[in-house]
Amino acid sequence: MYDQALLLEKLLQIDSAIDKINRRFALIKTADDFLDSDQGMDMLDGIAMMLIAIGENFKKIDKDTDGKLLALYPHINWSGVKGLRDILSHQYFNIDAEEIFEICTNNLADLHEAVKNLVVNLSKSSAS
Repeated sequence: MYDQALLLEKLLQIDSAIDKINRRFALIKTADDFLDSDQGMDMLDGIAMMLIAIGENFKKIDKDTDGKLLALYPHINWSGVKGLRDILSHQYFNIDAEEIFEICTNNLADLHEAVKNLVVNLSKSSAS
């Protein structure tokens, strides 16, 4: 059995990281916006760091729950979420701005919704 309080803490960290990504990404309209200025590059770096942290926490969550918790949300590409962490960590100087733009545009909202549902469900089960 896993420590629900620790799991909830990790999920809240992920929720906060996604909020930071959304705030940073709000001014980005195209992938080129990341590359056209120092401010854009700073946004790309900050977003990449949060994606690394998110992937790392999901790796820990998946390990701690023996893969059972994330399996409840099969519409999320969990291997992609966790694998992105590895790619960004090991290929940091080769970050693909287009790929980060696509992830933020097309995948982050679903992931955020899943995280919020996980937090609610875990909070309910902790209270009972």
